[in-house]
Amino acid sequence: MGVAPFPYPASTQWRGKTRVVSLRALGSWLKANAITEVERWALWLPVAMGAGIALYFALPFEPSTVIAWPFFASAILIGLFGVTSETMFPRVAAGFIAALLFGFSLAQLRTEHVAAPALTHRLGPVPIEGRVESVEQHGQSIRLELSPSSIGRLNAMNMPALIRISVRSGAEDLKPGDTISLRAVLMPPPAPAEPGDYDFGRSAYYLRLGAVGYSFGGPEVIPAQPQRGWRAHTNTAVENLRWRMTQRIESELPGSTGGVAAALITGGRGAINDDDEQALRDAGLAHVLAIAGLHMALVGLGLFWVVRALFAAIPTLALNCPIKKWAAVAALCGATFYLIVSGAAIPATRAYVMLAMMLVAVVFDRPALSMRSVALAAAIILVLRPESVIQPGFQMSFAAVVSLVAVAEWERARPQLEIGRGRFTGVRRYMRGIAMTSLVGSLATAPFAAFHFERATHYAVLGNLLAMPIMGFVAMPAAAISVLLMPLHFDHVPLQIMGWGIEAMLSVGRWVSALPGSVSVVSAWPLSAMVCISLGGLWTALWRRNWRWLGLMPMVAGAALIFTARQPDILVSRDGATVAIRGEDGLLRLMQQPSDEYSAQEWLKRDGDRRDASDVTATRTDGVRCDWNGCIGRLLNGSLIAVASRPSTLTEDCASAAIVVSASPVRGICEGPKLVIDRFAVADNGAYAIWLDGDNMRVETVRQDRGDRPWSPPPRKSQYRRINPTSLP
Repeated sequence: MGVAPFPYPASTQWRGKTRVVSLRALGSWLKANAITEVERWALWLPVAMGAGIALYFALPFEPSTVIAWPFFASAILIGLFGVTSETMFPRVAAGFIAALLFGFSLAQLRTEHVAAPALTHRLGPVPIEGRVESVEQHGQSIRLELSPSSIGRLNAMNMPALIRISVRSGAEDLKPGDTISLRAVLMPPPAPAEPGDYDFGRSAYYLRLGAVGYSFGGPEVIPAQPQRGWRAHTNTAVENLRWRMTQRIESELPGSTGGVAAALITGGRGAINDDDEQALRDAGLAHVLAIAGLHMALVGLGLFWVVRALFAAIPTLALNCPIKKWAAVAALCGATFYLIVSGAAIPATRAYVMLAMMLVAVVFDRPALSMRSVALAAAIILVLRPESVIQPGFQMSFAAVVSLVAVAEWERARPQLEIGRGRFTGVRRYMRGIAMTSLVGSLATAPFAAFHFERATHYAVLGNLLAMPIMGFVAMPAAAISVLLMPLHFDHVPLQIMGWGIEAMLSVGRWVSALPGSVSVVSAWPLSAMVCISLGGLWTALWRRNWRWLGLMPMVAGAALIFTARQPDILVSRDGATVAIRGEDGLLRLMQQPSDEYSAQEWLKRDGDRRDASDVTATRTDGVRCDWNGCIGRLLNGSLIAVASRPSTLTEDCASAAIVVSASPVRGICEGPKLVIDRFAVADNGAYAIWLDGDNMRVETVRQDRGDRPWSPPPRKSQYRRINPTSLP
């Protein structure tokens, strides 16, 4: 039974042409909808858990460790109160609060559990010994992840648990489990290029990755040290299996074809050419490279169909045995193996949980509830990896699947359209399904893609219509057969067939991505906009009644926040030598050739600017003059900014400029400018972003944005005075 339209009471009065509705009527309408959809309230528990986790990460400081366990105990007690409550609203409120506290405590406990030392400064070249945990092709290099046993003279108490090193040559034959020695330069995981940018250091913290670097020369294999514990042996065995399978695939299928094949089977994407990977992204086919629902469904349900068909071909088994349940068990085993060899990424884990619930339901003769499966999958992932809630993979994966399930529920509730009869009815249904899922998935993930990657694709439906039949009927069946035959070394033919399918998909990706207007670049969105859009989308998708459309209100508010956001007028990189200013045309320009090219390119990307960093250096016509002593430029408010390369020019720059950026330490000799940023200031605070408002300015730094958290270690002490402005007029 549906909920009646909004009840306008008899006492409604007219003021001009505006109808005034009592708050009591509004409350009654909301309560009626809430009671009608009482079975859907449980779907909000993972949302509340995620909100608690997000609240933990939003704090500007690390909360005391003594509150984690009390919060955890409070969550259990409040949850028990909600379960025993006889009325709905106290039960719902208690459940929501319990999930919120549980998520917060879970995130803090996870942070404490993964804590490991990390470098705070550049080190090396130093001799390193350690065990290889993983090996991956990465462009022209091979990227090794090591569990170090010694790093130069570094004390064992300060040694990172894992380090990542790029090796140019000599590592082609290394495999997980090898013990090696090499010389390398190590650096701390890099901080964001500007406030609000992607924080690799935070992601590295939860991977226990304490340093990154590059080697000098090739590694040398040395006698292995005995491993400790069954977990280390198991991890090494799994990584060895993945490595051997990846090597086999890439030996049969060279180049991007082999890289995509490895991505579909083992999750390794390092061998894919950057241009081909970008073409797939721009064509809306990025989901092909991330093992998720499509891959898991093709493997699990395909195996279910094959096993059941084989058993059905034997009359004795078909008539006397539960072959459907046997097929479900076989499919579950196959999906479990696929999850393990693929690396168990978040999208794959989510898809596996949903598939496993469906197959277990088949075994126990119970129906599978799709949206509840999604909620359970989200809860499981958040319990295991709370940090996933702030990662783009988690957000985009669940945005797509929640939207698809919501649309499927809506279609089941409406009268079915008759597609017609004919020879190609099945083909039409299949293509219609691809078009619908591509459209819904693209619309659902577009805000997250714009927020995290500053890009939006426009021909995803076309790309999927052309590529998905190849994926479903050629590439993935051949992949499954090749994995079955790989232990017997009979996998050459299916891998070649898989390669033909992948080459066809790559051709589709290149063609679609080259179409005019295939991609739009957008400027960085504020976090508040993404929060509003996410909450509005969840409200719209999780409810079934008409009050679901109230979710459009926060979505519209989020869109308004996007258009009101303002990008910085001045950016200073984390090395203190690369500076960009905004010109009168609204575009960023570098005051001189960048020494930190990554930061410069990241600034342009977040500004929605397609230009290359090498093409945006300012000239005299832009109001910037440079010589061997540095540069001076005119800002939008008419004041001057000086970038001093040598200490000899500081006196003149400090007398005339409102902002001075110096590669040398200032040590208190520059008192005139409103803002002085020297090498120690960027060492303490990271990159700077500055907004101009007439004669006033607003300053944000990466350190302020990251807060005082475990993944944002305090700067090293120095004998020199630092300039660290906290408030400016």
